[in-house]
Amino acid sequence: MIHGDVLGERARMSPDKLALVCVSTGLRLTYRELDARASRCARVWRDVCGLSEGDRVAILSANRVEFVEAFFAAAKAQITLVPLNTRLTPRELEIIWKDSGARGLMYGADTVETVRQLARRLTIEHLIALDDAACEPGSASYADLCARAARTTADPIVSASTLSERLQCLLYTSGTTGKPKGVMIPQRMIGWNALNTVASWQLRPDDVSPIFTPLYHAGGLTVFLTPIFAVGGTIVLHTRFDVAEIWQTIEREGCTVALGVPTIFKMLIEAPEVRKGRLRWFISGGAPLPVQLIQAFREKGIVLRQGYGLTEVGVNCFALADADAWRKPGTIGKPMMFTEARVVGPNGMAVPIGEVGELCLRGPHVSAGYWNDPPATRAAFEADGCFHTGDLARVDEEGFYYIAGRIKDMFISGGVNVYPAEIEAELSLHPDVCDAAVLGVPDPTWGEVGVAFVVLRDRAREPDLTAFLSESLAKYKVPKEIVFVDSMPRTPYGKVVKGELRERYRQRMNGAGPDPSHRAD
Repeated sequence: MIHGDVLGERARMSPDKLALVCVSTGLRLTYRELDARASRCARVWRDVCGLSEGDRVAILSANRVEFVEAFFAAAKAQITLVPLNTRLTPRELEIIWKDSGARGLMYGADTVETVRQLARRLTIEHLIALDDAACEPGSASYADLCARAARTTADPIVSASTLSERLQCLLYTSGTTGKPKGVMIPQRMIGWNALNTVASWQLRPDDVSPIFTPLYHAGGLTVFLTPIFAVGGTIVLHTRFDVAEIWQTIEREGCTVALGVPTIFKMLIEAPEVRKGRLRWFISGGAPLPVQLIQAFREKGIVLRQGYGLTEVGVNCFALADADAWRKPGTIGKPMMFTEARVVGPNGMAVPIGEVGELCLRGPHVSAGYWNDPPATRAAFEADGCFHTGDLARVDEEGFYYIAGRIKDMFISGGVNVYPAEIEAELSLHPDVCDAAVLGVPDPTWGEVGVAFVVLRDRAREPDLTAFLSESLAKYKVPKEIVFVDSMPRTPYGKVVKGELRERYRQRMNGAGPDPSHRAD
């Protein structure tokens, strides 16, 4: 069995190895030091606040050392951490708070105004300010609580349990298409994902990884934080995304591997500070990766891989070698070790090689379902643990997988399935196109037709994208309408908010907005 306390185990094995570098403060912590801070946080919850096993504590903050220690303290204290999206409104956070049943809230100075509004709406039993300057009336200072915890005489709080179904986190989905769902992340999932990523991605003890994506997201917590700690590498923590700072840090700290999303990689490759340094590879997730970005990084001598994962199954589900990232642009690779992947049709049976179907995943990295939502759990999780991702995929004759888009995004035109991701990939190859998204909309003749929203590099010239697409796509796939927009609505992890685009289009058609910029015949 695998021990549930990843940080504690690494601190036992490599106590004096550098674990964490905080860019904003300059703080550098060994595994021994970081583990001591996580144990102290656990002591604050259990001994000072009086929380019990299974209780929930939420955290609302930008990336910081205390966020990291709270994440690992959850395993030690058998408390469930609920990371909150700092971009949500107080009303949206209130919904999550009530659903989670959290008893405590840790918050940073960057979120104090939101916390004030939440405190007026909710009864928060334990309100903990991570910054003394942000200590509101009714709040306790985290520094003061830590000092009190240091004076306790109880036995060490390090958990001795093996990997279990105890929940370490509740990670709420973005909620862009409805009420957010809390994904139950057990210790078993955290530990297995960490070790399997090390093995399947061939991470090394000398790997150094910057984290500039938010820790409230599964990607921030589990793509490199836990795997790097499992193998004994070093994490470099950024408070926010800053292109120049990231490239400077990659060079200064000797970073070797990093996660981002396509929009981030676009900004990174266009920055004048771009350097290869000791970089082994980058990996992209959160949204489809345009082939042109892979090629742009290759021209700089940097490998850019496309990854795949979901909060519900761990955000590391496939592995891709450097040579294959260049040889097969667009693939997400092969399933990681001990991961079962199937592409199935509506009848649940596997589809032939090369055909598109729904991607289903099963393995020890799959979550325990949705919090307080048995119907949603039953709809997505089979009795044998197989998870229906809702993503369309195909697998080639070599066993490499490709994502074709979301099932909900697919539309049927003239009785034929059309996959927007395929069209978006072709649009991204046009030199004048900066960003693109395709929707299916009702049509009296064909049932549904495509509409493409496109961001151009230069609005002064509008290329004939219909003619461009007609050279590579069947006629029924070519969008009947092209709408040029200034920007694309995206989530923090790069996914296009297609519901917002659909609403914009509906308003245009109802005369509530300007006419589309271009209509194809």
